[in-house]
Amino acid sequence: MPQVKRFLLALSFYTRLPGPQSQDYTKLPQAVIYLPLIGWLVGGITASSFYLADLLWPQTTAVILALIIGIFLTGAFHEDGFADVCDGFGGGWGKQRILEIMKDSYIGVYGFLGLLLIFLLKISLLGALFAVAVPLVLLAGHSISRLPPLLLMHHYDYARNNDSKAAGAVYKPNQQELAVATAIALLPLALLPALCVLAIIPVLGVNWYLGRYFYRYIGGYTGDCLGASQQIAETVFYLSVSALWTFI
Repeated sequence: MPQVKRFLLALSFYTRLPGPQSQDYTKLPQAVIYLPLIGWLVGGITASSFYLADLLWPQTTAVILALIIGIFLTGAFHEDGFADVCDGFGGGWGKQRILEIMKDSYIGVYGFLGLLLIFLLKISLLGALFAVAVPLVLLAGHSISRLPPLLLMHHYDYARNNDSKAAGAVYKPNQQELAVATAIALLPLALLPALCVLAIIPVLGVNWYLGRYFYRYIGGYTGDCLGASQQIAETVFYLSVSALWTFI
């Protein structure tokens, strides 16, 4: 499949943006390497939304509106995975029970509290940064946070057996694909002060711990785990940039 078609396939699956009507979803696993590029697009639109909203309303309001736009663009795809992981690992005992809870469509207390707290963190961190920096941080955050799911897919196996809906998640990116995805993911960092490059260290460190944690309890990852890794990586990036900004 040509690379352009793979990108359009990823665009159709990971966002609500319009794409070609006929898509070969059997090729979806190979399209996952375009996640960081999808992050460019979602981050760019989110950043633009913040910039325009900040001209009219307080910065905190502009941040909330930008987050809403991001959720609309992705259909809360990653947020849903994060909530399921909170419910599964928070309320489950043993691999099978954790997987059952994550597959349940209902949201529980752990999932609700997890989403509430992670959004409060994002709002407080982005709302406290200099307004001029927020669009660039949003762009970089959305791009970089879509690399950790690929790292989990490269290092671990899919945890579910005989899952008919697993086709979009079961894929091991090779070294060359990871190298290209990493370059795409990190490129927006060039728009931020040089010190912000250090923010990638805690992002990768937390993702390494997540991978070990998932492996310990369920023997690998699920699609929900990938969504959770994106949300956590995005938040850790904002936390790190906010801390580094005190030295800029």
